[in-house]
Amino acid sequence: MKKNRLLQPFLKWAGGKRQLMPEIKKYIPHKFNTYYEPFLGGGAVLFDLQPKNAIINDSSTELINCYKVIKTNINDLIEDLEKHKNDEDYYYHTRDLDRKEDYKNLSNVEKASRIIYLNRTCFNGLFRVNSQGQFNVPFGKYPNPKILNESVLKAVSSYLNENNIEILNNDFEEVLKHAKKEDFVYLDPPYDPLSDTSSFTGYDLNKFGKEEQKRLKKVYDYLNEIGCFVLLSNSSTPYIKDLYKNYSIITVNAKRNINSVGNSRGKIEEILVKNYE
Repeated sequence: MKKNRLLQPFLKWAGGKRQLMPEIKKYIPHKFNTYYEPFLGGGAVLFDLQPKNAIINDSSTELINCYKVIKTNINDLIEDLEKHKNDEDYYYHTRDLDRKEDYKNLSNVEKASRIIYLNRTCFNGLFRVNSQGQFNVPFGKYPNPKILNESVLKAVSSYLNENNIEILNNDFEEVLKHAKKEDFVYLDPPYDPLSDTSSFTGYDLNKFGKEEQKRLKKVYDYLNEIGCFVLLSNSSTPYIKDLYKNYSIITVNAKRNINSVGNSRGKIEEILVKNYE
């Protein structure tokens, strides 16, 4: 199958996998049935693999709404994105909509358009919400951000419509109950923090701490037992390496660009964990 080069993430995403794809691709199974990605995020792996049959999921309702709108209402979304302005006052007015009672009156198209706009114009391209689920990243002050990338959005819409792609907004364990032998599952959970102050889980209201990592490991073991191909990404912490010590662990270097402190960016070790040869 010829791949569509325009198919790529439409959002910037903390912990996104675009620059790690050359490493990840080395370990993709040659043949598999359905592709599962329960922590979808920006979708870099999905859009690179371009499987014909996939079940994709994320716990962020706002994010999954974007994917669904791109699939079902692409023209209305493009039209709505054209109204946005790269202006600080307009940015904060739009950002603060989710703090107001009438936010629920926005259409799904308007909600998706808002998230894409904020992501494209906010500081460092973060997707981050506070404990109330409100977007809380400051204005980016970029001279000419690309708010509307029509060719990418249309490529994503075409892919989601021309293939058998199910889009869910559930807990990862619920999604993976339906996986079967020789399905391929890529797990990219919120990472185990390298320290108490560093964490990529700021966008995720469902706090993903040590107990959630343990629950994910149990699901990994279950998928292994039923004969799925499973590949997991995580940070290279002693805790995670001990948790998955019975599987094949590969160390990779990732360049992390999204960080609120500029001098904290750079190459950090991450791991891939696989259960197949």
